[in-house]
Order: sequence, then structure tokens, then C-alpha cells
Amino acid sequence: MGEIYEFLALGGPVMIPIGLGSVIALAIFLERLWSLQRNVVLPPGLVDRVEQGLADGKPDEALAACKEKASPLGRVLEVAVAHREESREQIQQRLEDRGRHEGVRLGRYVEGVGVIAQIEPLLGLLGTVTGMIKVFQEVVATSEHGAVDPGQLANGIWEALITTAAGLIIGIPTLIAYKYLESRKERLLMEMEQGAVRVLDRIKGQAPAAAPAGKD
Repeated sequence: MGEIYEFLALGGPVMIPIGLGSVIALAIFLERLWSLQRNVVLPPGLVDRVEQGLADGKPDEALAACKEKASPLGRVLEVAVAHREESREQIQQRLEDRGRHEGVRLGRYVEGVGVIAQIEPLLGLLGTVTGMIKVFQEVVATSEHGAVDPGQLANGIWEALITTAAGLIIGIPTLIAYKYLESRKERLLMEMEQGAVRVLDRIKGQAPAAAPAGKD
């Protein structure tokens, strides 16, 4: 533990925002990982229950099923059931509006992970540049009093490069985490859209599209 602290301290003050960014990115990733669980966003069997309620002529039961879990899918389907008397085009427009709103909620803070992934290597480079400036300032000061010590110069450069290494070590996995969250969000939104289409078809008396294998 002491060696890690010493390593970070050698990187200078730029290591503070680099470390802080890593903590923020990890917190966002874990929070979104929990929020984007499939069972949380798309409660199992919800679309089937809503369809069954509509097929049985019991829209109140369908609405109750939508509200039961307070899920993103439930809120989307609730719009369709609540406005079932409107035309297909009107309901579809409402579904698109609600779907965009839910998409924003699902993607909340995700972009922040992407921003941190981009900033971390830049902060590392900044630390290296400022560290090199400091090294050459010391070289100039030393040369005025005699020969420059190559060992001192090499040691200073090594310390300056620590920030670049730290920025890359944090930036690369953060970028991977960002891409993972984005793909997970898009996949859930696609499944949500498929469920909404099934319910819309049921409301308008059309044969609902077959659910993909393993879905609701």
C-alpha cells in the first residue's frame, strides 16, 4: 500500500484529478450497471400480462400491471394502454415520445463515463509535460553550477512519465466500460420498442408480432 502511495505521489498534483476521475467513473459504472439490469428495465412477463389484460377486455388490469414495477417498460406500455382509444398514429407518436424520455433516463450519466475516458489520457499527458518542464528547469539550474547529473535527469523524466501511464491505465478500461454501458442501453431500448409494438398491435386488433426467443 505504501509503495502505491509513493508511486502516485511521484506523479505530482496532476495525479489528484486523474485519481478523482477514476473514482467518479467507477461510481457511475456501478450505478448504471445496477440500473440497467434487464429485469429492472424489462420485467419478465410484463408484455404478456398487458396483452392478456387487453385480450380479456380488462384494460384496468393491464394498466395495473404496467404500474406494478414502476419500470421503464411499464411506463412506456402504460402510455399505449391509457390512450388506447386514439388512432394508431397518435398512440405511436406518444410511444416514441415516451421512449425517447426513457432512453434519456437509461443513459443518464453514461456520457460522463465517456468524457472521463477521453480526459484521463489528456491529464496524463499534461502531467508529463509539466513534469518535463520542471525537470529541465532543474537541469538549467544545475548546469549553472557544474555538470548535469545524467542519473538525476533520467529519474526526473521517469517521474514525469508516471502521469501518462496512470492516465492510460485508467482511460482504457473506462472507455471499455463506456462502450459496454452504451451497447447495453441500446439493446434494452430495442427490446422495449419490440414490446411496445406488440401491445400496440394488440390494442388495434392486429396479430401481435412473435416475441423473440428468450424474451417476454
